[in-house]
This record gives sequence, structure tokens and C-alpha cells, in this order.
Amino acid sequence: MENIKNFYGLGIAPAILDILAKLKLTTPTPIQEQSIPIGIDGKDLMGIAQTGTGKTLAFGIPLIQYILNKKGLGLIIAPTRELALQINEALEKICQPLGVRTATLIGGEPIFRQKKAIYRNPSIVIGTPGRIIDHLEQKSIYLDKVNVLVLDEADRMLDMGFAPQLRKINSALPKERQTMLFSATMPEAIINMARSYMKLPVRVEIAPQGTIAKDVTQEVFFIPQEAKPKLLEKILKEYKGSVLIFLRTKHGVSRIVSKVRSMRETVAEIHSDRSLNQRKEALQGFKNGKYRVLVATDIAARGIDVTNIELVINYDLPQMAEDYVHRIGRTGRAGGKGHAISFARPDQKRDVKVIERLIRLTLPVAKLPDLPGVTEAMLTLPRKRIPHVRRFGRRPPWKRSHR
Repeated sequence: MENIKNFYGLGIAPAILDILAKLKLTTPTPIQEQSIPIGIDGKDLMGIAQTGTGKTLAFGIPLIQYILNKKGLGLIIAPTRELALQINEALEKICQPLGVRTATLIGGEPIFRQKKAIYRNPSIVIGTPGRIIDHLEQKSIYLDKVNVLVLDEADRMLDMGFAPQLRKINSALPKERQTMLFSATMPEAIINMARSYMKLPVRVEIAPQGTIAKDVTQEVFFIPQEAKPKLLEKILKEYKGSVLIFLRTKHGVSRIVSKVRSMRETVAEIHSDRSLNQRKEALQGFKNGKYRVLVATDIAARGIDVTNIELVINYDLPQMAEDYVHRIGRTGRAGGKGHAISFARPDQKRDVKVIERLIRLTLPVAKLPDLPGVTEAMLTLPRKRIPHVRRFGRRPPWKRSHR
């Protein structure tokens, strides 16, 4: 397709173009440029693009235009509450001026409020799988009128074990509908999902899976677990902008939040034990500068849409290599610059190699600075390897049952 420098020529209705202009959205991203005309044509679509590339409008504009022309109901399914709220916030900027109602169905909020929103007959429903099923079971929503289904971050939904819920929701949907599936990666499980949910989908792939935004620089420190807090403290003194830190467990998050707070830094946390209001407050505070540091588990890897994050730190390597891409995709968004630092234990060199194979890059190994209280013996002490990075969701051999 010829490169288009603005949203004109993609088949977008004048009313939506006017709103995009008022929002100062003038140039489509590559995923938007290629996906919007296909979506407006009513074809099933598989969109593959890295995070931070504008996928929400890539499916949102065709969906809104369909609602304006043909009425009906659109359903958007997202893996996390944060992502569902983020999608709703982005779409409402276009929907509200056009009188298109939306409703968000997510856990952590009183269900009666969501029922009130459903009774107002929204044209677009955005929700997480579990809460959508809650409403189906309570018969507060019926999905037999859905004309357009969107599965956003489909790979993450499968990683989080939502396949049974998605099958249950799919059984409540009409077979004659348009389906748009968007994902940052395209493992075999997503291809199988596309066969089950879609009819002859058009595939749009902006970058091969594992592609990192070109303006994100990366480095890795090999460091013992007990020396990580000292290195973190030194890095937080060197970088003055906003910092997002990822850990594998919610208990680890709480410990690091206490350590960061003792460094006199403003810090918030996001993980599954935090209430929805606490998670909203943490994310909003991180956006507006109330908190300089946000510490999170992978629940936030695809639900944080904050521009100008200066640094992402992988305090723990992710459990799955693919999550490395999603974590560091929180920086360098929308063409901005960013940096990612990973802490790897000396026994995790193989895990780093798995990540390097996925992103098709060699991570520069940074020289450890002098750290108070960290001795040479600590740096050279051999540790028993505890492998944990997995690729493409497969269970590692040491966890497979052969009985």
C-alpha cells in the first residue's frame, strides 16, 4: 500500500476525521494505516504489531464507523483491567462527540454499576473475560447482537489462561460477525485461535514477533540476587526521569517498594493484590508525576500506556521470554526514546540467550559499578541454577510430568 501521510484516504468518515484533527492526530501509525481500511471493509483481521504502535485506534476507528452506519453492538475483550480502562479512555475521545455510548465490564468494580451502564444500551462494550462471563451468567447482558468482536492482546489472554473463558464467550456470540484479533506476538496458539474465531482473516504484520522499538537501548547486568538492591539504588540516583520496575511476584514488588521508599523516592505499586482503585491511583499518579517510580508484576506489562517513561528495569527476568518484549515496550512508545536495564543472576546466562534469540539482538553486558557492601566474593560465588525463562508458553522439561 502506498504510504499515507494522514488519515485521509483510508475510508474514514468525515465526522471521525474532524475529531481526529481536533485531537491533533494527523499521521496514522503503520498498523493503523494498514488495518483501518481492512476493518472498514468489514473483513476479519489479524493484526500483529509491537506494543505502543497505536493498535487501539487501528480497531477502534473501524468499530466506531460500523456502529455509526449500521448500529448493532461491538465487543472488545482485553486481558487486564488496566488495558480495558485504557481502551475505553482512548475510544471515548471519539465516541462521546458522536453520541456513541460505551460500557466497561471489569473485575474490582461493583457489578451493579456496570449493570446500570448496560441498561443504558451502550453500542460498545469493553471488558475482561471473567467479568463478561459474570454478566452472561447473571443475564445482565446478551451477546447475540454483537456485530463486531475485537480480541486485543490475544497472546496475553492465552498466557493468562483465559482460553476456556474465551470459548464460553464465543459460544454466546453470533457466527455471522466481523472479528479483529490484535496481538504483539503470533505463537501457534494464536493461529489456532484465529482458525476457530475467524473466517479467512487478512493478516497485517508490522514487525516480526520479538521486534523491539528502534529507539529503545538495552543492557544487562549479571549480578547476584543479594546485590540487586545496591545496584538499583545506584541506577535510581543516575536516572532522573520516570522509572518502571518489573518483578515476577507481588511479594517481591512489596519488598522493593519498601526499599525504594527508604531511598526517599516517590513510589507506587501495581499487582493482583491491589484493589482496582489502588491500581488506578498508582497508574494515574505515575502518569502525572506524583510517583517517579512504579513497581509492577507482569499484570502491568501490557496495561500501562504512559508516554515518556525514561527507564524500564527488569529487576527479575520475566518468566517467559516474550514478556521481555512487552515489558520494555513500556518505554520508547510512539516514537520516543527509552532505555531498558535487566538484572540477571550469574546462573541465568542461558535465560538471557533465550531472550536474545527472540529479539534477534545481543544484549550488551554492562560492567558492574562499585557497590557499597558488595564484595568480590559475592560476585563470583557460584549459585545453583534456578531456570525460569520460558519461550512461547511451553512448560519447561523439569516441570513436565512423564507419568
